[in-house]
Amino acid sequence: MNQSVIKALKLLNLFTEEKPELSLKQIAAAANLPKSTAFRLLASLERCEFLIKTKESEHDSRYRLGLKLLELGHLVSSQLEIRETALPFMEKLAREINEVIHLVVLNQDVATYIEKVDSTRAIRLYTRIGKSSPLYIGSGPKLLLAFLPGEKQNHILHAGELKPLANGMPIDKEALLEELADIRKQGFAYSEGEQDPDTTGVSFPIYDFREEVVAALAVSGLSSHFEGERLGNIKRSAEETAEAISAQLGFRRGRIPERI
Repeated sequence: MNQSVIKALKLLNLFTEEKPELSLKQIAAAANLPKSTAFRLLASLERCEFLIKTKESEHDSRYRLGLKLLELGHLVSSQLEIRETALPFMEKLAREINEVIHLVVLNQDVATYIEKVDSTRAIRLYTRIGKSSPLYIGSGPKLLLAFLPGEKQNHILHAGELKPLANGMPIDKEALLEELADIRKQGFAYSEGEQDPDTTGVSFPIYDFREEVVAALAVSGLSSHFEGERLGNIKRSAEETAEAISAQLGFRRGRIPERI
């Protein structure tokens, strides 16, 4: 565990409503640190935009919390709102189709599963809330990737070597780009055996009031449950659920953004 990182982050807790601005001397004293150590930690936080230096003199410096914390706080608040809004609809969908339901969001350059409702089946998918996945593996992550701007897609797909699928098969970037275009056109994503062998997933977009895709509603289960007429029923129920969640988030029903 990196003690320097822990010490630096603990310094943020010193700022309060009563004390929104603190000097280097005050921070060092409150944290029981030498001024030189406190200055080094504060400089790192300043570089990362967690702190803003408001005044500097030969003898002391003063700091306030930076806008990066506001940005992160807004992200957390937004995700909590989506979770709270989506959960009752996810539970209803799980009762209807008895498959695992996930809520997946974009988190930097990966997909993160922020909510899950399990099925009652004896054989279950052992996924967990907080799990992250590459944006090119699985129906939920691929749906989020498909609705990103082309420049962002290109950055993710060319940032390094792509991980293989669960079955060991490598990912063909050209084929993946064609699949992403298909996802945007058809409005849902499908995967089979990509994250776990013998499992299938189907995902639909959740929109907010800005008409942006903010999450993927993903239904997952054994591939034998996703065949023929049952697959059609799962897709219809999942799409209706995603639309209902979108409506609760302020998206105007029937006004689907143009898919490019």
